[in-house]
Amino acid sequence: MSEDRNVARARALDTATLSDALDRLGIVGQCYRIAGRDPAFEMAGRAFTMLCGPASNPPGTVGDYIDDVPEGHVVVIAKGGRDDAAIWGDILTEIGHRRGLGGTVIDGISRDVKLCRELGYPVFSRGHWMRTGKDRVQVEKMDCPVNIGGARVQPGDILRGDPDGVVVLPKEHEDKVLDAAEEIAAAEDHIREACRGGMRLDEARRQFKYHSLQTRKAE
Repeated sequence: MSEDRNVARARALDTATLSDALDRLGIVGQCYRIAGRDPAFEMAGRAFTMLCGPASNPPGTVGDYIDDVPEGHVVVIAKGGRDDAAIWGDILTEIGHRRGLGGTVIDGISRDVKLCRELGYPVFSRGHWMRTGKDRVQVEKMDCPVNIGGARVQPGDILRGDPDGVVVLPKEHEDKVLDAAEEIAAAEDHIREACRGGMRLDEARRQFKYHSLQTRKAE
C-alpha cells in the first residue's frame, strides 16, 4: 500500500516542528508524556482509535481487533493514563509488525518491550510494566474520538512520533498544519545555513523572522 501524501509530508517533519505549527494555529495536538519505548522509534500514520475502561463483572475483552486495522494505520488506545495494567504486549506487537501497521500509541502502559525493540515496531506510551490488563481493562468503544495525553484524536487523524514524543494533526486542519510546519522548517534551515556562512545568530534570526515562527496567527 502506498503512503498517502499528507502522511508522507508528516513523516518528513519532526515533532518539534509540527508542535510549533500547531501552536501557531492554536491547536492542541501535543500528546503529553507519551514517549517511545525505544528512543529510536519513529512513526507516522492515520489513527485507528479505541476507548478502554475498567473491566466489568464478568470482565469484557481487551479486543481481538488487530486484523481489522488497515495497513499503515496507527493503533490509538485511550486508557485515561492508567499505569497499573498493560493493554499491549508481544502477540499484538508481532501481528502488528507482520501486517505492516504504522505503530501503536497508548495513553497508558504496554509490556513485552523487548520484542517491539527487536522488531523495530514503534510503541509509544506512558511507560511499561509487566502486569496484564486481562480482567482489569476492557474495550468500551472503537472508531471514536479519544483523549491521548490531553490531545483529542479522531479516527483518520495523522499521528507522528519520534524521539521527542507524539503529535496529532486533526484531519480537518492537517493541510494548514503541514503548510505551517514546512514553512517553519525552511526558515530554520535558512538560519542554520546563514550561521554556517558566518552570520551572527541574532542577525540570522531577525532576517528569517525566527521569533514569530510559532506566534499564533489571526484567522
